[in-house]
Amino acid sequence: MQSLGVTDAPAASATRLSLWRNRDFVLLWGGQSISEVGSAVTQLALPFVAVVVLKSSTLQVGLLAATSTLPFLLISLPAGVIVDRTSKHRLMMWCDVGRFLLLASIPLVTLPWLHLTYLHLVVVSFLAGVLTVFFDVAYQSYLPILLERGDLIDGNGKLGTTQSFAQFVGPSIGGGLIGILGSARTISIDALSYVASAISLFLIRKREPVPVPRVEGATMRRDIKEGLGFVVKHPILRKIVACTGTGNFFSSMGLALDMVFFVRVLHLTPGYIGLIFSLMSIGGMVGGLAARPLSRRVGSARIIWVSALLFSLPPFLLPLAQPGWGVLLYAVGGFFFMLSVVVYNVAQVSYRQAITPPELLGRMNASVRFIVWGTMPLGAAAGGVLGSAIGIRPTLWVAATGGLGAAWFVFFSPLRQMRDVQIHDAYAANEPVAEQAAPSPS
Repeated sequence: MQSLGVTDAPAASATRLSLWRNRDFVLLWGGQSISEVGSAVTQLALPFVAVVVLKSSTLQVGLLAATSTLPFLLISLPAGVIVDRTSKHRLMMWCDVGRFLLLASIPLVTLPWLHLTYLHLVVVSFLAGVLTVFFDVAYQSYLPILLERGDLIDGNGKLGTTQSFAQFVGPSIGGGLIGILGSARTISIDALSYVASAISLFLIRKREPVPVPRVEGATMRRDIKEGLGFVVKHPILRKIVACTGTGNFFSSMGLALDMVFFVRVLHLTPGYIGLIFSLMSIGGMVGGLAARPLSRRVGSARIIWVSALLFSLPPFLLPLAQPGWGVLLYAVGGFFFMLSVVVYNVAQVSYRQAITPPELLGRMNASVRFIVWGTMPLGAAAGGVLGSAIGIRPTLWVAATGGLGAAWFVFFSPLRQMRDVQIHDAYAANEPVAEQAAPSPS
């Protein structure tokens, strides 16, 4: 009978070289680090444009936040099929080029003879979200091509750390740039970061395996069904998806109102807002650095549900924040929330990548993203509606309360009876297999 998860062989781990000596991984890491900093700048600048420049309503701000993640609900499943049928490396480069052009259009329309509108922000946010769907599905499917399976936790941990570092420095940079350039022109920094990402991808030398040929008679619908079936029938994956999707719904409900809460309730300037985001992101950096040692000490299976339980508690500090020193409650809550989220994501993403046959990676990631990111626009829209109906602070309480239940999906799963998880030898060797990674539930 097959096992249900992943364990690194100590002897193999001892002989592995540091990932910092892996040229292709360093290129991927470097390009993504720059891109993540740019995205963190836009995370502050884009809603600031809507709130301060265009004087958008609370509902409009919530809907704007929803448009960036709506494509994950609409096109993730067909995107997964396309990713499995094409070169992931080439697809990622073209997605970067497209996002550069879209974001560059925002500062362009601030020229004297043009006019920036709310509709323009919505269209750019949505189309950039479409390209992000393809990039992210390809990206999570590409990492197992660059790295051995036993290095996935280390690689994902390093990428998670630098992502959190970007969240640390990005808002501070964004707050300063908004004061100097204005919020719309500041978005040009993110546009240029996609150019850097595209160049770093272009320089990667490792040849990608030829995609598995399309089976004669296979249709888009059949391929989508195969990917969804792998996720839904797997006794651990479906619990992880339920946990992450529920958590994303309620966290998006609160995050959609962050900028409104900061500006209209806490009366903060862009510089202070950027500082709070940066302080929160330190928690994510700590989580990324701690993910691998915690996984070894606590157990690669146990750490998934332990971190999930922990990340459901800090959001209760967020609605307690008040003008003045009371703002620190938001920063402290955000610190521990980000720490737990990054540890959880490194563990569960590494698990998913390790147990999935290579020919299913794109569809598996797309199926997971369809559900767990598909809840985000719904949560953001719900946040905008609730924020308008019952107020911003009560909506934050609803978001914190709802997120508390997410962790119980992974707690009441086979993970709770396991310390570490093991994978089939064929998966560890990065070889395609026909059989499923774990037995279907009876």
